[in-house]
Amino acid sequence: MKTGPEGPVRAPSAVPIDDAVLPYEVDALDVRGRLVRLGPALDEILTKHDYPAPVGKLLGEAIVLTTLLGSALKFEGRFILQAQTDGPVSFLVVDYQAPDRLRAYARYDAARLGEAKESGTHAGTHSGALLGHGHLAMTIDQGPDMSRYQGLVALDGGSLEDAAHEYFLRSEQIPTRVRLAVGEEWRSNDGGKHRWRAGGMLMQFLPKAPERARQADLHPGDAPEGVEVHAVAEDDAWVEARSLIETVEDVELIDPELSGERLLYRLFHERGVRVFNPLSLKAQCSCSRDAVASMLKSFSSDDRAAMVKDDKVVVTCEFCSSVYEFTPDEAGVEDA
Repeated sequence: MKTGPEGPVRAPSAVPIDDAVLPYEVDALDVRGRLVRLGPALDEILTKHDYPAPVGKLLGEAIVLTTLLGSALKFEGRFILQAQTDGPVSFLVVDYQAPDRLRAYARYDAARLGEAKESGTHAGTHSGALLGHGHLAMTIDQGPDMSRYQGLVALDGGSLEDAAHEYFLRSEQIPTRVRLAVGEEWRSNDGGKHRWRAGGMLMQFLPKAPERARQADLHPGDAPEGVEVHAVAEDDAWVEARSLIETVEDVELIDPELSGERLLYRLFHERGVRVFNPLSLKAQCSCSRDAVASMLKSFSSDDRAAMVKDDKVVVTCEFCSSVYEFTPDEAGVEDA
């Protein structure tokens, strides 16, 4: 295992690192990717809202997916993942601001979520059922003077992993596999408290000869009636790499005692894996009193006046739950 393109060969580190992205590549299989481990940063985001466990798990998966995709940005922009659906979790958004800041929020229907729990089956609370049908938007914001790029993928009851695979097949046309895992770590030595943990892997097949990365243009079920879908033989290297990542278990991705380097070594030691310097992550909202004041100015005078309660305007950030109070004058409310 190497660190950096010219780094010395060394044993994989046994020291786990939380809140970090670990890029890697396996030259022998023409694959590259990133491994994400989230601990305190994820726990801070989720516990600020005290989400029910199924909602916290779903939002955690969205945070991992956003981090896997957003950490590929080579500039200080933003990667935003947003889902709008007809499911119990009707809206979620994750905002990754390169190179290292994360914030996220989910909106859910408590009554519908309770009905799913009362059904007594896991099927009603897995990510696909919580999302239902709708769409997933992935936006790259390069800054105020640059155009935005947005990709959309339909949500039809599948998981976020399914949606990510569909996105890369349809939009990027890069053979890709994603693994996401979220769980709660119970701490018996801390009064029985729990904390959220998550992990994920992204792996892409990027051979030098592009024809080796061919995939079928259509799924059999997508082809118009009477149109035959031609079989496309997948490259042996990609078949092998894909088979290896599919052996990764959820517990391995979130295990606080297993380092990311050792996990990658478990998977690819026979082929040789190179890892690069990890990228650190943190939970940090971009809200501020000045930003909220500017936002208030965007509302009409009537709307601002309607916000006044008990002679003040109170705004709570949906991401981090910070509360900002303004006098009517500070909020730009005109005297009646």
